[in-house]
Amino acid sequence: MTTEPTPYELFGGADFFHSLVHSFYAKVATDEILRPMYPPGDLAPAEDRLRMFLEQYWGGPKTYGEQRGHPRLRMRHADFHVDSKARDRWLVLMHAALEEQDIAQEYGQELWDYLASAAFAMQNVDDDLPGATT
Repeated sequence: MTTEPTPYELFGGADFFHSLVHSFYAKVATDEILRPMYPPGDLAPAEDRLRMFLEQYWGGPKTYGEQRGHPRLRMRHADFHVDSKARDRWLVLMHAALEEQDIAQEYGQELWDYLASAAFAMQNVDDDLPGATT
């Protein structure tokens, strides 16, 4: 009995996700909007968490859940001021990181659609009501 490959495998497995997330955080490190959302110093813990989450979401190792439990993304991002400006910058940097990867167009589009949807879901400040959360 053969098993269909997971998106994790189709995208390129661990190498792909390491490269994607590392490229993204290299951009975050110098970004005036996103960098202040992270504690001073090393971005490596955040990089590891995003990589593990994406790997698990797309059918790879379950390391994220084993170490951190249920993702609860909205809850985990509640303390951060994520308005449309932060959301859009996240998307710009992630899109640039994705463009640097060697991934088939159809798979890249599937991943991008998810990332865009997730970014909009993480916005927790309504731009029409300064300081109000959505």
